[in-house]
Amino acid sequence: MTSPVVAMVQAAERGDLDRTEAVLRVSPDDVEHLLHAKMTDGPSAPVAARGVAASPGAASGRVCLTVDSVLDAEDEGIPAVFVRPFTTPADEVAMSAAAAIVTAKGGMASHAAVIARGWGIPAVVGVETLAVDVVGGAARLGDVELRDGDPITIDGSAGTIMLGAAEVGSVEVPGELFTLLGWADELRGGRLAVRANADDAASARLARQFGATGVGLCRTEHMFLGERLPLIQRAITDGGRASLDALVEVQVDDLVELLGVMDGLPVTVRLLDPPLHEFLPDHPELAESNPMLGVRGARLGVLRPELYRAQAAAVAEAAARRVEAGGDPRVQIMVPLVVGGPELAHVRVAVTDEMAGFESRLGSRPIPVGAMIETPRSALAAAELADCADFMSVGTNDLTQMTFGFCRDDIEAKIMRPYIEHGLLAVNPFETLDESGVGKLVADAVVSARAAQPGIEIGVCGEHGGDPASIALLATAGVDYVSCSPHRVPVARLAAAHAVIASGSG
Repeated sequence: MTSPVVAMVQAAERGDLDRTEAVLRVSPDDVEHLLHAKMTDGPSAPVAARGVAASPGAASGRVCLTVDSVLDAEDEGIPAVFVRPFTTPADEVAMSAAAAIVTAKGGMASHAAVIARGWGIPAVVGVETLAVDVVGGAARLGDVELRDGDPITIDGSAGTIMLGAAEVGSVEVPGELFTLLGWADELRGGRLAVRANADDAASARLARQFGATGVGLCRTEHMFLGERLPLIQRAITDGGRASLDALVEVQVDDLVELLGVMDGLPVTVRLLDPPLHEFLPDHPELAESNPMLGVRGARLGVLRPELYRAQAAAVAEAAARRVEAGGDPRVQIMVPLVVGGPELAHVRVAVTDEMAGFESRLGSRPIPVGAMIETPRSALAAAELADCADFMSVGTNDLTQMTFGFCRDDIEAKIMRPYIEHGLLAVNPFETLDESGVGKLVADAVVSARAAQPGIEIGVCGEHGGDPASIALLATAGVDYVSCSPHRVPVARLAAAHAVIASGSG
């Protein structure tokens, strides 16, 4: 069956319809359908369990309950389905090698979901009937025991799990898709740009291939995973010169490569924002009752300014090396989880003071410092923040969590389905932006920020930036760009064009 994408491009090239009509006749779902693997003959067995459809695509492989099991499967060339109660940064070496990920806990904005979407790995999270005994190396899916090596199939688009193996087709993206998206970009006329969330050069390279026009979010804590995890742990717990120098060294190397891939395009580097329970699970003295609301983001920068100073030096050094190599770095630094102007100004002083020593090497282009709007207060105080921010970016994952009072790690599996079934919520707010609450905060923040600083750049870097319905709301709110996982960039490009055309300003 011919894809609607192929059919519409061919029709436009024959002259049967114009390019605008061709773009409007293709839905974002049509584009997403082309980008992810599917079971060739449908499910091979009855659905054994359901969870949150966290990252699209299908995969079949053997159950792997540990990091070592995944790595062993990779060595043998066998697809691995990584099954965990939940994932942490320490698991990412296995996640990157897995064909699919399944977790008992979590939702659309949980660690497993965000990482899986960023890497294009199918994932089902929040599977309530799944119980995993990490210590004992055993798991149960309802009444069925799961053992390492058992065959299993998942559909991350539907949020379903089947026992046994299934035939999964390969992904073949037709050239017509890129033709159509090129037309979509032209119709946008420079409005509502699409950037990508990318933490390394490989992700940035994929994002450029999919047509991203910059990196809207580089999460620096994600540079310190797997074998590098001790570097960030020592930097936080010790903070000595040697620990900070080791952190800076690897970050400079990574950023030089990433800036090279994105040469001439904007790259927003977010300073450290690690929830301490994820990065320091073995340090009970740092335990917090609610770590997602604890010492993270700007708070870490206030309490441990040497961390943010070291990171600012790393960003400036990487940019300087690119300038000296003849490159055109467009890097900017973002302070996460701010709550107000005085806090941002305090952190900004430490960051800009550290970068002052690089001015001669950077030439006439200073590195902008901006704020990440993730708390309801920062959205309400956007005018105050705009007085000391060079740009702003809204992190809708945390803003949704804090506005609703929903824990983004586990609320979806517990209450989202009954809330939607009873009509208490129209949609899952972690999938599609909540218009009357979170959406209003975003829209009001844009208005008040631009009243204080006309022309200030404002973007959105939560995963809502890849959701078509959310993109339509954000276009109405007047944001300058959306940023999403690299694999969602094609969908976002089409959705952005639809939103601009619908507004009558394309």
